Amino acid sequence: MSTTKSNPIQMQKILVIVSVALFIIKMAAWFMTGSVSILTDALESTVNVVAGFIGLYSIILSSKPKDKEHPYGHGKVEFLSSAIEGILISIAGVIIIYEAINNLWHPHELKQLDYGLILVGITAVINYIVGHLCVQKGKKENSPILIASGSHLKSDTYSTLGLLLGIGLLILTGYKWIDSVAAMIFAIIIIITGYKIIRKAISGIMDESDNEIIDQIVIQLNENRQAQWIDVHNVRVIDYAGFYHIDCHMTVPYYINVNEAHDILDSLTTMFRKHFDDKVEFFIHIDGCIPSQQCSICNIPNCEKRLTPFTQYVTWTHDNLLSNQKHTTTK
Repeated sequence: MSTTKSNPIQMQKILVIVSVALFIIKMAAWFMTGSVSILTDALESTVNVVAGFIGLYSIILSSKPKDKEHPYGHGKVEFLSSAIEGILISIAGVIIIYEAINNLWHPHELKQLDYGLILVGITAVINYIVGHLCVQKGKKENSPILIASGSHLKSDTYSTLGLLLGIGLLILTGYKWIDSVAAMIFAIIIIITGYKIIRKAISGIMDESDNEIIDQIVIQLNENRQAQWIDVHNVRVIDYAGFYHIDCHMTVPYYINVNEAHDILDSLTTMFRKHFDDKVEFFIHIDGCIPSQQCSICNIPNCEKRLTPFTQYVTWTHDNLLSNQKHTTTK
């Protein structure tokens, strides 16, 4: 597990710089127009700035190698960071709704909306491009904070488009209340995004089973199956934000020696390392087979200890891999 996270760090640095620049542009648009919806969009950008710096710190920390105090590394800090970002996003959404309601009762004077639209439109395009790149990089590096930051920027883009539509209608109709309504609509979108980020972060902190990763393991095992992998069960995966710790039990012929069992184990771990780009470590317990129950699912050729003929392999599935029970013809 020596793989570093230099690429996510560089991406997060870019995100911080972009967030600061977009915040300045949005504040300029607000000073120019006096629009409460543009103000709330700018307030939401302060979350981008704060979360960007928090995320940068967490990625740098998570890239540190494991030590005596942190035997599984520091990757979990990314889940904590993304949870903080989700909370900040949700708080920003609530503040936006408050400001929008207040503006309905005490409307602000609006001016130079055309120039404001241009500036905000520029931020929307930049937000989407950077957000999309963040999400793609986050998925590639399995970085929760990059995925959270990218999702936030993309949701910011959608809300900004709604804001632009609202201001456009305001210009055409002259109804000032549209400014507040547009702000409330994208505030709701922001709150929903914040909730999703928080939910994802909590699942990582609590080591919730990752069905997508389990399904990948199922596919790899079935597609690369070897005769000496008689059985695999009790599979557990812990995601350390970029690195996977995989526990499982593996059944091998009971009569082989330790070195032979180790060679079989190496064939399994090598297969997984190729698939997960070496971002994985293992704790695999070796079990000896039970001839009376497992000969019929074992296809090792010329086995002198065989009691019954091979019938068929047990197809490994999501459910039976998680089960803490050896597989037989009846299970």
